[in-house]
Amino acid sequence: MLSVHELGVQFGKRILFDEVNLQFTQGNCYGVIGANGAGKSTFMKILSGESDPTRGSVSLEPGQRMAVLKQNHFEFEEHGVIDTVIMGHKKMYDIMIEKNAIYMNPDATEAEGIRAGELENEYGEMGGWTAESDAAELLSNLGVKEHLHTKQMKELEGGEKVKVLLAQALFGNPDLLLLDEPTNDLDAVTATWLADFLADYKNTVIVISHDRYFLDMVCTHIVDIDFGKISIYKGNYTFWYESSQLMAAQLANKNKKLEQKRAEMMEFIQRFAANASKSRQATSRKKALDKLTIEEIKPSTRKYPFIHFKAEREIGDQTLRIDNLGFTDTQGEQLFASVSFTFNKGDKVALLSDNSRATDVFYKILGGEIEPTTGTIEWGQTVSMSYLPNENEEYFSGDQDQELMDWLRQYSEEKDEAFIRGFLGRMLFSGEEVFKNSSVLSGGEKVRCMLSKMMLEHPNFLLLNEPTNHLDLESITALNNGLKDFTGSFIMTTHDHKLISTSTNRIIEVGPGGMIDQLMDFDDYISSSKIQEQRAQLYAAIPA
Repeated sequence: MLSVHELGVQFGKRILFDEVNLQFTQGNCYGVIGANGAGKSTFMKILSGESDPTRGSVSLEPGQRMAVLKQNHFEFEEHGVIDTVIMGHKKMYDIMIEKNAIYMNPDATEAEGIRAGELENEYGEMGGWTAESDAAELLSNLGVKEHLHTKQMKELEGGEKVKVLLAQALFGNPDLLLLDEPTNDLDAVTATWLADFLADYKNTVIVISHDRYFLDMVCTHIVDIDFGKISIYKGNYTFWYESSQLMAAQLANKNKKLEQKRAEMMEFIQRFAANASKSRQATSRKKALDKLTIEEIKPSTRKYPFIHFKAEREIGDQTLRIDNLGFTDTQGEQLFASVSFTFNKGDKVALLSDNSRATDVFYKILGGEIEPTTGTIEWGQTVSMSYLPNENEEYFSGDQDQELMDWLRQYSEEKDEAFIRGFLGRMLFSGEEVFKNSSVLSGGEKVRCMLSKMMLEHPNFLLLNEPTNHLDLESITALNNGLKDFTGSFIMTTHDHKLISTSTNRIIEVGPGGMIDQLMDFDDYISSSKIQEQRAQLYAAIPA
């Protein structure tokens, strides 16, 4: 068990949170949420011992082992991949190094030989004799291909390093597992494996994530940083979100009687629990949903931007036709090949690939930025397209570096200051913020600006390349609602499982071996053994 006593964090006059008293118990998974800047990562660093609080203390039950997902991706550059994973169990790794050093010393004394035997027994009791195979299994489950297991960390790409560090945190069944954004850089299949793994995990997990599906799958409790306090509520993220919205609506309606409010709350709990019991959430940890209570939930202070795409005209039957599209880069790597499909009216497509470079290039081709190696693209005459790229820096630097009011005005037919200020206000830019220079905006603010630009263009077709990057949970939720209500069509690539599963109706996956095109639910897609066989063939042309 991990205990927090009278914890407080203060930077100058600013108090992040104060008088925090919490207990994290075995068998539960706690999802830490809060607005940007609320102190989620600061709180996690204090729990791990990486940072000290202003006041108060954190204590871990004696004899328990804590594992933390490392944020420094270059910390183990000179170490092998398998060794890096085993380092997640520091005591086991230290024993392994000490006993191996004795075995490798031809001049080892008799006392050292006895010591090596003692270490061998202790190593075996910890599970050390299967450490390498256990590490390899974790790596494979996380999508790290076998030929990379024998490499050094410095030879791996950034995304692969993240997966190795995640395997390191999971290794050896730690009593307490701290994970800050563990699904970053994971494809949907791997993220689902991790969610299933944590859902069945018998020990304690504390996790920060902007992936709502992931939080729903693994969390038994939500740790909400709000009001300058940190509170724990039973249930997963969706239960917390919907109940806090209900509480806010009831608070706004002062005329309702207390008995009527309580009846609405109880009906909500019963409905939510019934829905959860029919989903994949009804495994292991999810039994905690039977004990949901709404008594202590407060309406959140967090604000949600208004994201609504209104098409200026209806899209026609001829939308988009792609024939034999392929791209090979200057180094001779084939990113995708033989991609052919016709876009139907009303289609909302999730574009997938194991290689993010492939999807990036695909969008640049559709957006007219680069030419394909092979194939053709034909847009329908009624299509008015708007594009959200993965990288948006060019929109905010150079000649584009101007006050936010002027930046947005250039994309609006309506130039009136009151209109522009009102539009920015709905996107959570208020007061003096509208006069900030666009170059100093945060990553999340820039994405909200790009979404504002797209809304003002009134498109009937959207290209969305990783639209949730840098966004907080509130903005992701608003975007999700906006895409569900959108009457036009779109192609979208995202790591957000819930966004795909609730807003798309078609899956297209591209790779060097061709493409997969399915009109089916996303959960069915990633769980289908037939699809997984097709995916293996799709990437078979990737060089080892």
